[in-house]
Amino acid sequence: MFSRSIITAVVFVIVAVSGVNAQEPNCARNYTIVPGDVCDEISAKTNTSTYQLATVNKDKIDPLCDNLFVGEALCLGITGQDCEVTYVVQAGDSCPGIASTAGTTLDILLANNPNVNTGCTNIYPGEVLCTADDVIVQA
Repeated sequence: MFSRSIITAVVFVIVAVSGVNAQEPNCARNYTIVPGDVCDEISAKTNTSTYQLATVNKDKIDPLCDNLFVGEALCLGITGQDCEVTYVVQAGDSCPGIASTAGTTLDILLANNPNVNTGCTNIYPGEVLCTADDVIVQA
């Protein structure tokens, strides 16, 4: 019983330390994964677009976002390219409607979310989009 506790503590420390050491050098904001986290929810609660979270952490997060580890540190944005103005897509939303509501243009919305196709047919409820009124994302 005692040895299991020590092993658990050692594993936790290793995970925590390895996550901290793996941060991007120009990281503007950080987040540490907690139990139950999924990418879109992390994005929503930290005002980080789904695209930005995935791109900045492409060495840590797989395309399905099913490899998150509790205690792992993620970078939320790179200094000078960190979009913190976001919108969580709802059922029935359209890109022109989202852009209009956010006070930006469709061209800027698409530039800041390069994962969204020009017809905006690949957005989904729960996805978090950057809705800044100027181009922040460097694709």
